[in-house]
Amino acid sequence: MVTEATAGSANGPDEPQLAPVVRVDLPAPPAFGRGSGDPGVALVTIDRQSVLNALDAAVLSALAAAFRRLDADPTCRAIVLTGAGTRAFAAGADIKGMVDATPATIETAGGFEHWESISAVGLPVIAAVRGFALGGGCELALQCDLIVAGDDATFGQPEIKLGIMPGAGGTQRLTRAVGKARAMELILTGRSFDAREAERLGMVSVVVPAEETLDRALELAGRIAAMPPLAVRSAKAVIAATQELPLAEGLRIERRVFVDLFATEDQHEGMTAFIEKRQPHWTGR
Repeated sequence: MVTEATAGSANGPDEPQLAPVVRVDLPAPPAFGRGSGDPGVALVTIDRQSVLNALDAAVLSALAAAFRRLDADPTCRAIVLTGAGTRAFAAGADIKGMVDATPATIETAGGFEHWESISAVGLPVIAAVRGFALGGGCELALQCDLIVAGDDATFGQPEIKLGIMPGAGGTQRLTRAVGKARAMELILTGRSFDAREAERLGMVSVVVPAEETLDRALELAGRIAAMPPLAVRSAKAVIAATQELPLAEGLRIERRVFVDLFATEDQHEGMTAFIEKRQPHWTGR
């Protein structure tokens, strides 16, 4: 199924109308052109190449709606997010639409609810980053659970150079990813940094040759999609929920969810298959 997010498409009474800027492929194309593609992997592509896939309210609304649909689709088990072309994952916010903004207009029309919808997705999300991931684009990549970066990727939070600061999670997620001292230097100077530095800082999962970026992300998503879906969702949820908690509280939550998984069919199937020396068949129940 290939879906193009087009203005005026029907998404239900509570869904925003999608702008023609986001494509959804489920199943995603096969990694490295092998086979027919993993049926459990979706590819979401931001397609505004003329403005380096810049993020505006329409893009964020479309992304949030697409992610909600995929999160509710039982056939989808992992999502890869990328930007069209090779020049940018997402070059940041559309500054032309912000130059005359006021606190009131930013508060009401800044799209913060869309950022929250994207971060609330229970499925694992992998960012496949080539080219620029700056400002909001860097924040969007940081919202993903894993980042596969091409060796041509450039990250940064340059908002300070515009008289503002990151406002969609950059001060929080970048600090958690690289530590306070590094985040302070990067945010307060607004300097960009390449994929290898991002890897050394612990921000990205792996750096790959630029032309292999999407294929390697799809390959990783396929490996995750082959795992038991309830366990994958549970592991992601616990890791996310315990980032801000004391160790003892995080361990308590981990133990509770671990015990709960022993009430699932996937747990019994996984252990039985291990004993019987065969491949498990996951049902998501």
